This record gives sequence, C-alpha cells and structure tokens, in this order.
Amino acid sequence: MSTDDKSDDRYTVPALARGLQLLTQFSREERELSGAELSRRLGLPRASVFRMLYTLEQGGFVERADDGVSYRLGLAVLRLGFELLAAMDLTEHGRPVIEALRDQCGYSAHIVVRDATQVVFVAKAAGRSALFQSIQVGARLPAHATVLGRLLMADLDAQALKALYPDEPLQAFTPRTPTSRAQLKALIEEDRARGYGVSMGGFETGISTVAAPVINARGAVIAAISIAVPAQRIDDAVLPGLVEQVRAAAGQLSDRIRHAPTSGSEHPKIRMNS
Repeated sequence: MSTDDKSDDRYTVPALARGLQLLTQFSREERELSGAELSRRLGLPRASVFRMLYTLEQGGFVERADDGVSYRLGLAVLRLGFELLAAMDLTEHGRPVIEALRDQCGYSAHIVVRDATQVVFVAKAAGRSALFQSIQVGARLPAHATVLGRLLMADLDAQALKALYPDEPLQAFTPRTPTSRAQLKALIEEDRARGYGVSMGGFETGISTVAAPVINARGAVIAAISIAVPAQRIDDAVLPGLVEQVRAAAGQLSDRIRHAPTSGSEHPKIRMNS
C-alpha cells in the first residue's frame, strides 16, 4: 500500500481526530452541549470526553456555559475561523466587490462556497435596512435545498452527484425542495444554462435570493455571489436589474481571481469538497 493512500492510518493522531470531531458537534442550532451528550454522540467514555474538554478549555477552544454543566465554543475557535477567512484570496478579492454590490442595490450581499452537502457563507456586506438581518458569516445551509447550492454544484455530473447524495429521498424543507437526484440535477442544469439563479421564498419564507457563480481560470465554479432580498417575491420590473447587478459582480470577482497571483491553483482552501 502506498503511503499516499488515504486509507493509510499510520500518520493519523487519534486523540487529535477525536478532539476535532468533538468541536464539530457544536452548531448554530446547538451552541451548548453537555459532556454527557458529547460522550453519547461520539461513542466515547465520559472520562475520555471530559479530558478532551478540559484540554480544549485550557486552550480557549471551548468554555463553560452559564449552567456550569454544558460547554460552548470559545474565542480561540472564532479567532482561527476569522483569521482563515481573512487570509483567503477569495474573500480578499471579493469583499470590495460585494460591498460595491450592496451599495448599488441596497441589499445584503454575500460570498458563498460549498463544503460537501452544505453551502457556507464566507463573506458578507450588510444591507442598509436595519429591519432585516441577513444570514451571518459562517452560517451553513443545505446545498440541495438552495439556489446557492445548485449553482455551486454546476460542475458535478450524475455520478458525482450520486456519490454526494447516495440516499434518497433528499430531505424536503419546503414543497419546492427537490427530493431526488434527478430533480436536483434538472434544477442544476437549468441554473447553469441560465448563468444565474433566483429563489423567491423557496427555502425561507419572506426571503428571496439572487445569485451568480464565480468561475476560476480553469472554468470551475469556486463560489457564488448572492443578495438577500427581504420579500417573498421580487417584482418583475425590478428582478432583471438585480440579476444584472449580481451577475456583473460575480463576473468582476471571477476576473479578479483569474488574474490573481494564485489563479493557477484550484483554491483548495475555498472549494472544499467536490
């Protein structure tokens, strides 16, 4: 067996792997978890989990919740996350682009990438309306259920899509959610042919999204730029202008990425999982 084989475990550190797995149990919906719950989820003895929690707490990666029993992510995790996002070529080149887009249309603008079956918001320019708070940096959404995910999966063929979603039906979030790979593939192809995507209340009631893909020098979709409109439906007279603005911003970021010093790469830190 080659030492480069991914199935070779000789170079892994089990304790580190378990500690990282523990950190991934926290989410936007579950910000606080007890040691007992973490032990159950990880299938590890409570004593082992508490030793990991103690070690992570010393480094600032977790901290005790107010109840004194549960834990939540600490500032060290946030520091790492924001430093990584700030270092990414995509966010460096994209921030002025989405800020200009926000200034032009007035709505919150975002840069989004895909991590396996989820889309991740990596940059945001907040809109002018104080009455509407759009999704925050670091938030994740199911790729198959959002127009953002469909744009980010434009490069996937049927085989790759099956590997990503081996089980059917796919989880439905609204009546518009595709529940089979065939339905999802059809929607992906429609958006790809159009060159942009629009969702009006398709994932979250009262929010419409206009998005367009960011394409690198090799023609691969590496991200998407989107705006969030606080309306169940965008007026037909307004939509074409918004689409043009979002597509122009995505094209501008694509050009910046292609001409950046690192444009010969696939931006592995950005594209995550295919």
